[in-house]
Amino acid sequence: MISLGGFNDLIKMRDGWMVYNKNDVYIGKSIKEYGEWSQGEIDLCRQLLTPNDVIIEVGSNIGSHTIPLAKIVHKGAVFAFEPQRIIFQNLCANISINSITNCCCLESALSEKKNDQFYYPLINYDRENNFGGISLSSESNEFFQAAKNDTLDNIFANLQSLKILKIDAEGMETNVIQGGLNLIKRTNPFIYFENDRLEKSQELIELLWSLEYKVFWHIVPMYNKNNFFKNDNNIFDNISSFNMLGIKKDNEININIPEVNDSSFHPLRR
Repeated sequence: MISLGGFNDLIKMRDGWMVYNKNDVYIGKSIKEYGEWSQGEIDLCRQLLTPNDVIIEVGSNIGSHTIPLAKIVHKGAVFAFEPQRIIFQNLCANISINSITNCCCLESALSEKKNDQFYYPLINYDRENNFGGISLSSESNEFFQAAKNDTLDNIFANLQSLKILKIDAEGMETNVIQGGLNLIKRTNPFIYFENDRLEKSQELIELLWSLEYKVFWHIVPMYNKNNFFKNDNNIFDNISSFNMLGIKKDNEININIPEVNDSSFHPLRR
């Protein structure tokens, strides 16, 4: 680990060099302690990808998943979206220092309509926080900054091939999908998305069903006992990331994770 003199440090992790915020209580701490972040997500995506594929990643944060995905599809392309300015700059730095040339980073949120306006809070990056868990808001005051916003359908109107649409949008997953219905219907990608908001889960699942997708739970423990640094100290206890994989119904791929049959069920609901 190399101190860069501010809130960022530099480390050689599983997939390359990574500039990360040492005050980030989840992604940054995981990178520092284990040399990776939520490796199970990458392992699942790897099963679905070939070197020539195209990926759209909505909510790339600092690129801890973007870099390995770009290396997997080294003959294809990754489009990485991150709306927070400081986090976006960190993402671009990590793509650059790893000499990644098949990734296009865009400083933008994605939603249902291009003219939607969203804001993110002004954050002190010198203090501990979950910088990957910042949600956008439609309301603003002097403590918020406007985010650029667009839709998948507007940006990718001419895209004819998409293998994975990966979404980690802190509660805006439904909005992102609604803004990309034409793209999804045209390209039939795998849709891998976070689903940890109980109040939004059922709507999200039923939206995928309406698009003729099967939906599967993919729950990834934050601590991976086979982590890159071989650190056997579990600082995350039993905390997991709650994600889902959507597969078009006519796709015959076999995947060893549980299928969703009840849209009202969520593992976090008591």
